[in-house]
Amino acid sequence: MIEAFSEFVSTIGLFSFTFKQFIMVIVSLVFLYLSIRKGYEPYLLIPISFGMLLVNLPLTDLMSIPVDQSNGGLLYYLYQGTSLGIYPPLIFLCLGAATDFGPLIANPKTILLGGAAQIGIFLAFFGALALNMTPQEAGAIGIIGGADGPTAIFLSTQLAPHLLSAIALAAYSYMALVPIIQPPIIRLLTTEAERKIEMVQLRDVSKTEKIVFPIMTTIFVVLLVPSSAPLIGMLMLGNLIKESGRVPQLTDTLQHSFMYIITILLGITVGAKADGNLLLTADTLIIFAMGVFAFAMGTASGVLMGKLMSKLSHGKINPMIGAAGVSAVPMAARVVQKEGQKANPSNYLLMHAMGPNVAGVIGSAVCAGILLSYLS
Repeated sequence: MIEAFSEFVSTIGLFSFTFKQFIMVIVSLVFLYLSIRKGYEPYLLIPISFGMLLVNLPLTDLMSIPVDQSNGGLLYYLYQGTSLGIYPPLIFLCLGAATDFGPLIANPKTILLGGAAQIGIFLAFFGALALNMTPQEAGAIGIIGGADGPTAIFLSTQLAPHLLSAIALAAYSYMALVPIIQPPIIRLLTTEAERKIEMVQLRDVSKTEKIVFPIMTTIFVVLLVPSSAPLIGMLMLGNLIKESGRVPQLTDTLQHSFMYIITILLGITVGAKADGNLLLTADTLIIFAMGVFAFAMGTASGVLMGKLMSKLSHGKINPMIGAAGVSAVPMAARVVQKEGQKANPSNYLLMHAMGPNVAGVIGSAVCAGILLSYLS
């Protein structure tokens, strides 16, 4: 009787709770609150948080590895799409179908702003090296500065899979905090007169230009950085599908249902890697600290490049649009629009900011390819 009772007790998760698991359950509940109540990146933080909750409830074995004839856990099998680098490029495919490269094509100079904003990635990379991280860990941490969640996930699975959850949480947390982090940096680095600068309306971009752009960008970038092909290739394929105008049902599927399916799979499996033994470490604090440093430096670098371009153009470019060079699409561009209207109610900078914004998506993918080439 006693043995039967003991065996029954051993199957109850409540009596198998460890302290770290309990802490991680609390953390997952906090992220669920922020995503549901506050609206912080809900499409990804809800599945990430719930995956974190599931994997830290004891005795679920959802991430158990198959041994001999026994099956693995459900989330273990779903996680293979993340660990093998499948889900992030598919997210890029969907993102491409939802992206308009028109503002970048209309004003190609803004690609310099998207490039400048990636400086934060390399500053964080060297900062992480100085904190005794391995080059692979430093590369995975640095990419947070690109403010591109799928890119951060893709690179961390290749270079430092043990840091995946911390990097993903940091990346999406800072993306959600774009409206809070960026405005003080923008105001600090620009004058009131600069923030008031009005920019002329962008020219109309032809259909031919929009079709040629993804093809030529793929050829140029992949020849230059072959390891960026999974991300750049899928991004440009999605955009070509959209701009061709020949397959509207594919475009609609990529923009909606397929995007949501992949987002759920990516989110819940990233969260499932948030085991307390892996996440509750000093390295996690370093990741969050270096992540915000990278993001802040990326924003600052973009604004400073914007100031330089404003000087060289004799005040025709509002330097604030450089802040949109981080690839948090379209939040960073909306922040620039909001700050511009605060300084000058007749200012309309959204489309101008979308140029560096989408350039930042390309830039972060290229940086990920460079880091992957040298560190893998």
